[in-house]
Amino acid sequence: MQEISFRDDILPLKDKLFRLALRITFDRAEAEDVVQDTMIRVWNKREEWTQFGSIEAYCLTVAKNLAIDRSQKKEAQNVELTPEMEEESEASGPYDQLINNERMSIIHRLINELPEKQRLIMQLRDIEGESYKEIAKILNLTEEQVKVNLFRARQKVKQRYLEIDEYGL
Repeated sequence: MQEISFRDDILPLKDKLFRLALRITFDRAEAEDVVQDTMIRVWNKREEWTQFGSIEAYCLTVAKNLAIDRSQKKEAQNVELTPEMEEESEASGPYDQLINNERMSIIHRLINELPEKQRLIMQLRDIEGESYKEIAKILNLTEEQVKVNLFRARQKVKQRYLEIDEYGL
């Protein structure tokens, strides 16, 4: 088996890892942190490098998982609702309420246009709050398939929403 060198085999992957992380997190700073964390984790596993079928595949998997975890943590951070914020939301006029209702109807329409499997996964995860494991069990899929389908569904809804929202600009 070929000797794996951090400098020659792993460091050149940093640009590819960055692009993957950026595609998932949509944040340059987060993507840079993901690459750094990936490099640290891969270095800490240096005793096991020869056991991996492909060190590149291993690095990409670590980066993808870290990026997804960071994205989910960022989305899960909740803003504390203060009385001032409640007053602001109530103070919004009919025009703001109309805009919000229109946005929500567009999002619901886009979700309904998704393929059935993606729509179900998005419903179970984002609306019902089910875990990946539970969704996988319910739909007879692997957890990885659930994550991939959910990511694709979210991306498709986001992309279509931005196309609609930016139309005519």
